[in-house]
Amino acid sequence: MDEPEVTPDQDANERLTRSHPVFGSTAFLRLWIAQIVSAFGDWIGFLAIIEIARRIGGDQPGSAIALVMVARVLPGFFLASVGGVIVDRVNRKRLLIGCDILRALVLLTIPFIERVWALVLASLLLELATSLWGPAKEAIVPNLVPKEQLTAANSLSLVAAYGTFPLAAGAFIGLAKLAEWLGGSAIGQVEWALALDALTFLIAAGLIATLPIGARRRQEKKSGSIDLAQGVRELREGWSFIAISPQVRAVLVGLATGMIGGGMLIPLGAVYNDVVLGAGNAGFGTILVTLGMGVAAGVSLLSALQRRLDKERGFIGAVFGAGGCLLFAVSTSNTFLNLAGVFSMGIFAGSVYVLGFTLLHEHVDEQLRGRVFSALYTLVRFCLLLSITVGGFLSDGFNWLFDVLFDNELIIGTWSMALPGVRGALWLASIFMLLASGLAWISLRPPQKKLK
Repeated sequence: MDEPEVTPDQDANERLTRSHPVFGSTAFLRLWIAQIVSAFGDWIGFLAIIEIARRIGGDQPGSAIALVMVARVLPGFFLASVGGVIVDRVNRKRLLIGCDILRALVLLTIPFIERVWALVLASLLLELATSLWGPAKEAIVPNLVPKEQLTAANSLSLVAAYGTFPLAAGAFIGLAKLAEWLGGSAIGQVEWALALDALTFLIAAGLIATLPIGARRRQEKKSGSIDLAQGVRELREGWSFIAISPQVRAVLVGLATGMIGGGMLIPLGAVYNDVVLGAGNAGFGTILVTLGMGVAAGVSLLSALQRRLDKERGFIGAVFGAGGCLLFAVSTSNTFLNLAGVFSMGIFAGSVYVLGFTLLHEHVDEQLRGRVFSALYTLVRFCLLLSITVGGFLSDGFNWLFDVLFDNELIIGTWSMALPGVRGALWLASIFMLLASGLAWISLRPPQKKLK
């Protein structure tokens, strides 16, 4: 028997027009609150797991932390495409609830872990659940809000995903104070953090359970056995759609290639702060805060302009703008100008995220969303890991090259510029982002008609 159609919050959607806020959809409001709650807890849990890795790592805490971080990344590479097929085949609402419950249960076992391999296994399970939860959540967003409000919905999702980190960091510090106040209690900061993280996932599962989403109607008949051939066909179908859809191809190429450049700012930003700006211990933190403020400003501006904005051109322009601002920021040795460039980069970077996800929501059919968003997460994750991994090597390589060619200083007349290797690596990063905008433009360019 066929399963019933998806039943989105139709009453809320009918009440929404272009002039109404996205929160006119009570279903999306519940989903957004669930995302905020789980993201807040997940950041706290992330910090707690790093602390546990350091604690049980013995004489090699750095290696233990690295293994745990690799465990949080690897599943996305090998299982994301398969996960996309799963997201497109099962009841997404039940999948979201199941992933949240699984993450809560795994977190509650972590305080009892005393071996690094067990913590790595727990991290693998957490990441497997997360790699299914993300695409499933993105796949149901267009069912909860009208097309006109997708840009605003994605802006709010970005706030939920990353805007909760400062709050989570503050809460993690507060839990340390709570543990000190309790004195001789066996429950310390890490244990309180993991318990709070598990609770947030259970709360999120409860909120998602109230969403008015049913199962999707499938054309093929269900059977008791797993049809592997059908799964392979669906996997091929998803990648074929990515290859032929200009909007999807542009978003994946633009975000992935841009992430190769933007990701280098993570390992090299602190080095640039020390070597070029000399802004002291608080300098890199100021850069990150400024970047976050820029992202928030970009999201707010985009939400206000969404109805008058060409999303495809806006996406290309935002990728180009992010690359240009990074190029400016790393070409100056003045702290104020550097922060101005970083702030502007944040404005464009936030716009890239929101516009990219909105284009996918608008141009990908219901039955393909899981596979497309899984492919996006896989590419972004891979490019981010690649940039973080090679950033340090590129910095050292450029340092050697600039030393040989320019003695680490470019002098033209009375003007001079220091040329440490980190500046060259970040210049290359900005070029990657500019290249990403060009590739996205090529993908979106309409095919030329042949002359007869």
